[in-house]
Amino acid sequence: MLGGLGQKVVRKAVAAAAAAGAALVAVIALGATVFYALCLVLLPLAAAAVTMLLFALAALIVVLVFLRREAEEDELEDDEPMGMGERAYTLFRQRPILGTVAALAGGWIFLRNPALATMVAAAFTEKSHSRRRR
Repeated sequence: MLGGLGQKVVRKAVAAAAAAGAALVAVIALGATVFYALCLVLLPLAAAAVTMLLFALAALIVVLVFLRREAEEDELEDDEPMGMGERAYTLFRQRPILGTVAALAGGWIFLRNPALATMVAAAFTEKSHSRRRR
């Protein structure tokens, strides 16, 4: 089971690295195309400056879009999650790398001590004590 999970993680990491490499090559090729197209009408130094300005403007737009989206998500979230499961979900949403490391460490501990795994599972599925039935 652990080998299958490890293989899936490695496959996803390789796919992400390949996609990132392809995106890098595409951006470099786009930059070269813009530069050489501008060289037809401008001096090479001016073409390089305009190309740099265009890519800096594109990067600024991307940053502003992501920052605005993050600010909107922060306004929608509650201040404090209620249970342990919601806290784990919030951790994975806000800090995915930290959440993944915590999950892998927890999985390793649970493989070594199955009784601990059952106690934690019971804690996650435990209902809140704040609401009582009458």
